Amino acid sequence: MPKNKTHSGAKKRFKITGSGKVLRERAGKRHLLEHKPSKLTRRLTGNAEMAPGDSKTIKKLLGK
Repeated sequence: MPKNKTHSGAKKRFKITGSGKVLRERAGKRHLLEHKPSKLTRRLTGNAEMAPGDSKTIKKLLGK
């Protein structure tokens, strides 16, 4: 039976922690930052944890 391939789009967007949680970047911090308040851009910094329902799908895409 052939090996399963990792979804290359998911591979770039998500990270799995040692305990099995799925981390993602927050949306809205790529472009047009000049007119967004600094308060908002600071809030969008860092990683967020995925909802449990979505993380099941993402783990499948990543071959976990």
